[in-house]
Amino acid sequence: MSKHRRRAPARKPPRTRAVVVGGFVTAVGLGIGLAVWSFGGDGTPADAAPGGASGSGSPSPSPTRSYPLSQAPRTIPAVRSHTAARGPGWRPEPGSRVVVDDASLADEGKLIASELGLTYSGRSGDARPGDVRLALDKGAGRNPEAYTMTVRDGGVTISGPADAGVFYGTRTLKQEVHRGGTAPEGVVEDAPDKPRRGFMLDIARKPYTADWLEDRIRELGDLKFNEFGLHFSDDQGFRIESDTHPEVVSADHLTKAQVKRMVDLAASRHITVVPEIDSPGHLGAVTAAHPELQLRNAQGVATRGAIDISEPRSAAIVDDLLDEYADLFPGGHWHLGGDEYQALTVRDPQASYPQLAAAARKAYGSGGNVADLTTSWLNDRVATVREHDRTPRAWNDGFFRSSSVPPARDIEVAYWTGKEYGARQPLEYLDAGRKVLNYNDEFLYYVLGQPQTFVYPTGRRIYEQWTPRVLRGTEPVPAKYDAQILGGSFAVWCDLADSQTQDQVAAGIRMPLRATVQKLWHPGEPAMSWAEFKGLADKLG
Repeated sequence: MSKHRRRAPARKPPRTRAVVVGGFVTAVGLGIGLAVWSFGGDGTPADAAPGGASGSGSPSPSPTRSYPLSQAPRTIPAVRSHTAARGPGWRPEPGSRVVVDDASLADEGKLIASELGLTYSGRSGDARPGDVRLALDKGAGRNPEAYTMTVRDGGVTISGPADAGVFYGTRTLKQEVHRGGTAPEGVVEDAPDKPRRGFMLDIARKPYTADWLEDRIRELGDLKFNEFGLHFSDDQGFRIESDTHPEVVSADHLTKAQVKRMVDLAASRHITVVPEIDSPGHLGAVTAAHPELQLRNAQGVATRGAIDISEPRSAAIVDDLLDEYADLFPGGHWHLGGDEYQALTVRDPQASYPQLAAAARKAYGSGGNVADLTTSWLNDRVATVREHDRTPRAWNDGFFRSSSVPPARDIEVAYWTGKEYGARQPLEYLDAGRKVLNYNDEFLYYVLGQPQTFVYPTGRRIYEQWTPRVLRGTEPVPAKYDAQILGGSFAVWCDLADSQTQDQVAAGIRMPLRATVQKLWHPGEPAMSWAEFKGLADKLG
């Protein structure tokens, strides 16, 4: 960050006001014309001759240096508010510093310093031209992800009530510098519309390298996502090292050391890694190692991916794994799955799976059914993760109408489908007071190989047609439910794992990720057209 050239004494500026039009700030004169000098690259007025003489050679006073009103930063996601000002803005130059007013901001300070080629100077009470200062401003009741970025007098101050907000301010600064070299003069006031902004990846069906995963975390951080969902257990594989049950782990897997490094990197970007061990369906990798626990129908035929929930050892092994990974994933959320238990997809679950029916009657009396037993399984897993102070999450088709056992009240609904068994309209969950996360499979599901009716989602369709209230299909739920919708998540599922390489996946999700976070961060109609938004994304890299 550079020292800025000394400004010439300024004339009394004309009275103006800033008007926001379509997301951009325009200067409007109030009863007086605006005169703005044009300056060359060396800071001299472009139409001024050396020595202060005009082009005709006649003497004239040195012109007053003036600046047009600044325009709002152009970032992804867009900032919520910018108050324009006159001034040169700020650009990084050698010797400029990043300073912090609180030691807790050291990680944020060191990161932005390294990204912009600046000197990190830690806590410092002095102010120098060109400084970037990071500060905590613990205003009561403020969103901890909010921040204020002020560009004035040749320096930048980014403040927020918590380090997360300050971090997002540094992402805005980084994008502005990378786009055009200069952060515009003025004040940004910014905060996300939705508290959960996620990306979910299926590494169970398709393994990804640790380096690739870390690159995605860096990308997510720069885009102000704050959740990274990791679906690491399914029928095709179990992809993280285990000490309690090494027999279930696939040959191609991540070590715990690799996962810890990834989780730490995510935390430094204010991203929570949300693990998912889906049960009682999608446990094929576990039942492959424990065939005695695989669910079988009345004819003795094994049911793919399903564990026998009437067998106590089934619960024991899943709880062992949930307990084991609690320390590895210290974030506050846990995805328990709960979807697509194949015992509930047949015409008569009680007749097809008599062992489940018997267990249900034993637990719930003569009227007990397989749905009761399955909901009870989910509630028991909720109790396991609750002991680790985790908030549970489950897919919407893990909630069953036919069950007399209510799902635990604190389970957040990951709403993805309106097609599968057990699915219900979003309003049923919202009217019951549940908190919902948007995983709408018509917009936010990137399914490798495009099986069944899936097609690869486009960033344009998300940008132009989707909002967090569009939970199912293309129609939004009423605005009165907006506060119950915590946010959403773009998801990659690897059903046909060899359809794309991991680099093709990264390229394919690039614009959908950017469109998704734009709609989660900034409510309302985007100011830019899709073509402008894509062009900006290309400039930002």
